[in-house]
Formats: sequence, C-alpha cells, structure tokens
Amino acid sequence: MRTAALLLMLAVPCAVAAQAPPNKLEADLAKAKADYDRDPSSPDNAIWLGRRLGYLGRFSEAIDIFTQGILKHPGDARLYRHRGHRYITTRRFDLATEDLKKASQLIAGKADEIEPDGAPNKAGIPRSTLQSNIWYHLGLAQYLSGDFTSALASYREGMKVSRVNDDMLVATSDWLYMTLRRLKRDAEARQVLEPIREQMDVIENGAYHARLLMYKGLRTPESVLNLNTADDIQIATQGYGVGNWYLVNGDRAKARSMFDRVLAGKATTAFGFIAAEVDVKRGF
Repeated sequence: MRTAALLLMLAVPCAVAAQAPPNKLEADLAKAKADYDRDPSSPDNAIWLGRRLGYLGRFSEAIDIFTQGILKHPGDARLYRHRGHRYITTRRFDLATEDLKKASQLIAGKADEIEPDGAPNKAGIPRSTLQSNIWYHLGLAQYLSGDFTSALASYREGMKVSRVNDDMLVATSDWLYMTLRRLKRDAEARQVLEPIREQMDVIENGAYHARLLMYKGLRTPESVLNLNTADDIQIATQGYGVGNWYLVNGDRAKARSMFDRVLAGKATTAFGFIAAEVDVKRGF
C-alpha cells in the first residue's frame, strides 16, 4: 500500500491534506470506478475516478481518465484543472501550464464555486474553490518552470478569488510572497504580509500560515520546522518554505542544506518536495 506521504497536498492547495486510511482510499476508488463504469459520459464521474486514482499514487491512470473526460467535455474547466495538477505531480510543468491556462480561459466571466474535498479537513468544510485552485496551480506550474513573472500574474489573479476564507488567503499569499522575493520585489512582498495575523481562521493550511508568520518576523525558522521531531511530510511542507526563506535572504548554504534534507525524505508528491527538487537542479 502507498505511504501516507502520497496524500500530501493531493486534493486541495493545502500544506497537509487529511490522511485517510488505506482501506478507505481503496473503497473510495472502487465506488468511483463503479460510478464511472455505469456512466462514463458523466464529467463528474471522470473527475472523481481521476482524483481517487491520484490519491493512491496512480498518476498516469488519473491523467488518462482526465484526458478521456476532456475529449468528451472540452468545455469543462474542472477536467483541465485536475489534469494540470497531476501534470505538476509528474513534473510535466509545460503541460500543466497549458491545461491550467485553458481552465483559466474557460472560467472567465463565470461565478466561482466551492470545490468538493477528496480528503476532507478535520472540520469537514471545503475551503477551496474551483477558480482559486486553477490560479493557484497555474502559478505553481509557472513558478516551478522558473517563469516567475508569469507566476506573479497568476497569483495576482488568484488573490482576487482567494479572500473567500483565511485558508485560501494564506495558501495563495505564501506562493505570491515567494514569487515576489524571487523577483527581488521585496517591498511588494512585504505588502502581501499585511493581512496576515497570528490569529486567523485557518483550518487546513496551518503550515502556510506558520511560514507567513516567519516571513513577517513573528516566528523563527526553528519554531516553524523542528528537524528533530518532524516527519517526511512536515519536512517537505515546511522545509521548502524555510529553505527558500534562507535563499532569498542570502544564505545559500543553509538553503541548500534544507533543500537536500527535503529531498532525503519520501514525500515526493508534496509541492515543497517538487520545488526543492527544481531548485537543486538549478544549482541553488
């Protein structure tokens, strides 16, 4: 059975997604497969089958299901959004960018909608929306490609639909801040931190919240990530934020040490792991 690390950030742009028991994941997949077999023409059935496959690490199969769905429903932004996510997971950033740009075009002028959770948070309340997820993942794909200018534009758009609650606000703010720091637009980065407070209504994105407090000077890197007690998931989620913090503040040695520590773990599907992997390849 797959490890719990594969559940990290699979359903929503959160730092630590809920971890369902393996048997539950298999049962959910069996139901999604039965629903899809009964009606493969339904875009909802394709989306849930693809998502359930992804939660179990079967990413190529998930991409195939989303692709079949797109062929039948080329105007459904949700299918491009989810396939784009899985292209990020499988390190195909150009394809992810293409899909997520298409999704962003399809939602233009439309009302936003809550996106159902595949791995519900402890409160059982979905926090992300279709549009915020599209912009979040598009910005991420561009960031991972090293196209920080385009990532900035995407995160700016994403911020327009991320103020729906504090979970989405901190998720988008974190990557927007990091993008601005990579572009050396430090004054604008500081402005991103202005709405961030110690007490916020954060249910599932506590790691992003902690990182933002660190950027703001209210938390130390050591308090955000204790390497003596952290597991692979925590190291992947917080390690990249801490490493990137060292990097943009000029301590490349500490940054590289932290990135290497992230890559020594097993949470290979975490966005922090993927970002550390990319930065190490670039020579940071």
